[in-house]
Amino acid sequence: MEIQQIMKGNFSSFMQKEIFEQPESVVNTMRGRVDFENNTVVLGGLKDYILEIRRCRRLLLIGCGTSYNSAIATRQILEELTELPVMVDLASDFLDRNTPIFRDDVCFFISQSGETADSLMALRYCKQRGGLIVGLTNTVGSSICRESHCGIHINAGPEIGVASTKAYTSQFISLVMFALMMCEDRISIQPRRCEIIQGLKHLADQINEVLKADDTVLTLAQKLYTQKSLLVMGRGYNYATCLEGALKIKELTYMHSEGILAGELKHGPLALVDKQMPVIMVVTRDPVYSKCINALQQVTAREGRPVLVCEKGDEETKSFASSVIEIPHTVDCLQGILTVIPMQLLSYHIAVLKGCNVDCPRNLAKSVTVE
Repeated sequence: MEIQQIMKGNFSSFMQKEIFEQPESVVNTMRGRVDFENNTVVLGGLKDYILEIRRCRRLLLIGCGTSYNSAIATRQILEELTELPVMVDLASDFLDRNTPIFRDDVCFFISQSGETADSLMALRYCKQRGGLIVGLTNTVGSSICRESHCGIHINAGPEIGVASTKAYTSQFISLVMFALMMCEDRISIQPRRCEIIQGLKHLADQINEVLKADDTVLTLAQKLYTQKSLLVMGRGYNYATCLEGALKIKELTYMHSEGILAGELKHGPLALVDKQMPVIMVVTRDPVYSKCINALQQVTAREGRPVLVCEKGDEETKSFASSVIEIPHTVDCLQGILTVIPMQLLSYHIAVLKGCNVDCPRNLAKSVTVE
């Protein structure tokens, strides 16, 4: 391990360094795996099992915390490209339910450290029942690596800050690459597949562009850090961003925050909205845009003053916002990588303004090795 990788360099904390490393870490995750010229994807760790995986009847994605959110983020694209039912479960809940597992199930276990106790217990549960086990970790030789049949190493580089940032985006990309590998022999889906691969090609430059909005996010953090609570809303591909953004704010700033599916707004959460309540909404030009605008209008009608994460040059959407963080346009299923970065920066800046320890939040450990 190079000494540079575990030094802070010019950054004030490891978490800030890891947020700004994401343009490199996403390239490292794809290096040697995605061929942008020929539109092919090869995951070496799965190639012996890919035929067996293609014959499966359903996919299970199991993780805890941020790893669970990365599964939620990619569930929709996995369903679209593989046409298989995809179950996403929290490892602790999965064990509590004694879920039935069949021999033709493929179970993904997602964990940054590869040592997460709940995920490891769930892995052994599925293995005993004959499921095919795929590990998705950032640590070579970890328990999940050793006990799974095959796997994907996310190559994000060492992550020292307790709150996970670059591991989330790398897990996201690894699962998208798996989906692309699963559908390479289906002709009808090729145009969509090529569009996603070209989207991956431009991702590093687009992440750099998002990171330039750091000052805008800092200004926003100065307005928000005295608040007691924060709501983050979105739907479709951006729902995972809301969950992950809210989790980061909880972890780092000890503020109450909640990720809300915009479609659920009228079923209860709308009661919380008034002119005092800070609301962040993620609205991008994707298939659920019109539904998101509907939710946005509901919030503004209740005198809510939403902060919007939206696409560059989208004047129609900006007209509803009290303040705006702009991100570049990309393929709908990769939008979640770009929209989560402002949330990571926001939680970092609020934590600094509140005087919290960014790298080691209270009561938390980097690797949860007990149940």
